[in-house]
Amino acid sequence: QVQLVESGGGLVQAGGSLRLSCAASGRTFSRFAMGWFRQAPGKEREFVAGVSWSGGSTAYADSVKGRFTISRDNAKNTAYLQMNSLKPEDTAVYYCAGRASVRLLTQLSEYGYWGQGTQVTVSS
Repeated sequence: QVQLVESGGGLVQAGGSLRLSCAASGRTFSRFAMGWFRQAPGKEREFVAGVSWSGGSTAYADSVKGRFTISRDNAKNTAYLQMNSLKPEDTAVYYCAGRASVRLLTQLSEYGYWGQGTQVTVSS
């Protein structure tokens, strides 16, 4: 069993930055593809960013390209999402997700483990 715990959310003004962390425990984190998703009120959960098990491959939603950076530290069993130039439309609950895979995963249905989510609110 894998447990994922997000942290780092909060309230920030537009143009500001936040760094989300996702700490993993349980099975071999270094063999897991990791992803970040978000869900705004009244909307479906959507892909934000993904990273392969090695950290060598990444993918981003068009809406966050150039502003967000996903990374991981396998020695610390932690994945990160650095969010810069935040906009009010980035307001959502952010979830990290993981699955044992050699591929970079970008689809919600591909992930088997989920964190509880952390709220990010960007004020205008």
